[in-house]
Amino acid sequence: MPTPAEVDILAALWRLGPATVREVHEALAKDCGYSTTLKQMQLMTGKGLLRRTERFGAHVYESAVPQAQMQRRIAGDLVNRVFGGSARQLILGALGAGSTSAGELAEIRRMIDTLEKKKRGEK
Repeated sequence: MPTPAEVDILAALWRLGPATVREVHEALAKDCGYSTTLKQMQLMTGKGLLRRTERFGAHVYESAVPQAQMQRRIAGDLVNRVFGGSARQLILGALGAGSTSAGELAEIRRMIDTLEKKKRGEK
């Protein structure tokens, strides 16, 4: 599982797309130095979280794991560690943590309906 700092870097790369360390560092807008961001991204590359290529002489980084896949992995870990394996408790916690619009609730209901249909083998 990525650390909180690694999740911040992944989120920046998901927003930016392939980017240099400088671009990621500026997007993070944190108090840490550039060299800290560089070292973190090098470690993430070694762990297989990032992929590094070269473009016009500059190292360009991108997530090695698709965003949706990593989000599912993180959510699954969170459900198990914090919510005792209960997706229901996770959802209730998330919905209770902030304001949810009527449109968002309607979309969540549609998503649940779609998941239920898939489980039953319907289209």
